[in-house]
Amino acid sequence: MPRFIGKAVVVTGAGSGIGRELALAAAGRGMSVAVSDIQNGPLAETEAMLKDMGVATVAVCADVSRSGDVEWLAKNAWSELGPISIVFNNAGVGGKGGLLWEASPEDWEWTLGANLRGVVNGIRSFVPRMLSEAGSDDDFRGIVVNTASMAGLVNAPLMGAYNASKHAVVSISETLSHDLALVTDRVTCSVLCPAFVPTGIARSEGTRPAGFGNGDLSKAQALAQSLSDKAVAGGKVTAIQVAELTFNAIGRGDFYIFPHPAAVGSVRARNNDLLEGKGPSNPYAAKAGLIESLKGALAT
Repeated sequence: MPRFIGKAVVVTGAGSGIGRELALAAAGRGMSVAVSDIQNGPLAETEAMLKDMGVATVAVCADVSRSGDVEWLAKNAWSELGPISIVFNNAGVGGKGGLLWEASPEDWEWTLGANLRGVVNGIRSFVPRMLSEAGSDDDFRGIVVNTASMAGLVNAPLMGAYNASKHAVVSISETLSHDLALVTDRVTCSVLCPAFVPTGIARSEGTRPAGFGNGDLSKAQALAQSLSDKAVAGGKVTAIQVAELTFNAIGRGDFYIFPHPAAVGSVRARNNDLLEGKGPSNPYAAKAGLIESLKGALAT
C-alpha cells in the first residue's frame, strides 16, 4: 500500500470494464486518478464514482488513436495531479473478427488505431515526462502498464486483426522494458494479458467512429461475434479481480501479468511449436468438437 498512497495514475479506456476497475482500485489505494474514454457518458459515470470516493480526479474525453488527444490528456493529468506514477495504456476494441481476408481496410485501421496506436501514443506522451521527473526527483518511480491480451501470445482463428494488434502490444512492451533499462531503473514497464473477461468489449463496434465503415457481417464475422459474445459472457475472472491482480503484480514488480493462469498452457504449446519447427497448434484444439463445428458452420 505505501507504494501507491499519494501518487497519481492515468487510465485510458476507463469508461467501463477493466479500465474503470483499474481506476477505482487506484482510488481505493489512495491515489489521485486521471481517466479518459472515447465515450463521454461512461467516462462521466466513472468520474462520478471516483469523486464519490473523495479522490482528486481529472476526466478527459479522448480518442487514443489520435496523438493530439493523448498529448492533451497527458498535459491535463500532469498539470492537475502532478507527476504521474502509473500509466495504464488500457483502451482497446475487440474488432470485427471473421476470416482474415474478409477484414476491410477500415476494420484494420480501427482495430490497430485503438489497440496499437493507442499504446504507442501513450508511451510517446507519458514516458518522456516520467523520465524527466525521474531525472529531477530521486524518489520518483514510474510504471507503464500496457493492456495486451492472451491473444497477444497465441493466435485463435477468426480474430486476425485483434491478434495482430495485441501481439504488437506485447512486442512493444518487451522492447520498452529493454529500452527503459538502458537509461533508468526508476521507470519500468509491465504488460497485462487477460483472457476473456465479462466486460463490454464484445460490443465495442458501437464505438467505431464515423468514416470507418461498419457494413453487414459475413457468415464468418457473425460467427466470430457469436463466439466472442459467448466467451466474454462466460468469463470466470471479473474486471474487479483483474484490477486487483494487476495492482498486486505491479507491486511485486512483475512484467508479465496473467490474470488467467490456466490459459498459459496455450502459450506453452505455441512456444513448443516454435522450438520444434511445427505448424501452429489451434488454441481451440482442447475444446471438444469446436473446430469441427466451426468448419461445419462456415460450410453451410
